[in-house]
Amino acid sequence: MSLEIAINNDIKAAMISKDKKKLGALRAIKAALLLEKTGKDTNSGEIPESVELKLLQKLVKQRKESADIFIKQNRPELAEDETYEANIIQAYLPQQMDEDTLRKEIKEIIEITGASSMKDMGKIMGMASKKFAGQADSKTISSLVKEILLG
Repeated sequence: MSLEIAINNDIKAAMISKDKKKLGALRAIKAALLLEKTGKDTNSGEIPESVELKLLQKLVKQRKESADIFIKQNRPELAEDETYEANIIQAYLPQQMDEDTLRKEIKEIIEITGASSMKDMGKIMGMASKKFAGQADSKTISSLVKEILLG
């Protein structure tokens, strides 16, 4: 089942159960998908799965950053709402890789590419980002690559 259909079904379920918080998060996903669908990169009206994953990751990242800002501004009730929405959106992403597995996989990529210094980081990041799309965020991948290359 496509992400769009799953979101529409979950929106209906949230409306029936009158769960306004969940409904808000789901509508945010639907709005982002509609914006992406009308964008210039989608010729057939279908959004590729890789684009959907990036979109969901972006939405989660935005919610987490907003929650951090609200916490710094001493607004815990708003931070709680953002965290709740991030968790709802994250449920549509594939299971995130644990750090040990990710480190092992990155070491394999480094061996395959023959990378030995920070100059090769771009090459490694390109391969790792494609391989771990939706399973790990770029920030974590980047920090592990730096740690391994410099370590």
